[in-house]
Amino acid sequence: QLVESGGGLVQPGGSLRLSCEGLGFNMDNYAVAWYRQAPGKEREGVACISSHDGRANYYSDPVRGRFSVSRDNAKKTVYLQMNNMAPEDTAVYYCGAAIVGTTYALCTRPGSVDFWGQGTQVTVST
Repeated sequence: QLVESGGGLVQPGGSLRLSCEGLGFNMDNYAVAWYRQAPGKEREGVACISSHDGRANYYSDPVRGRFSVSRDNAKKTVYLQMNNMAPEDTAVYYCGAAIVGTTYALCTRPGSVDFWGQGTQVTVST
């Protein structure tokens, strides 16, 4: 099971950190993806991190340079740090985990994800 937290309302230019905690399984062995879905739009991958040491990352063009993904295996948690946020970042954010696959595949093919969390709402607005 994956549990997201940290969503909320933030002003443009502000920051949020989302957390994705893995419960009941060895999260170290899984690569983790962050996706988002805005109203009326398809789910899109924004950031992915490889399993174990998390050295391999992937970021989509709209978030590269503003978002950062990291993991703390001791806490079985993956984080998404979002900086300099914009109204177009408004969406429900989901984390997903996969036992195999590259971070690029994980972030570009939602079918690559083995299971998902329930999502957390992020709203960027004045």
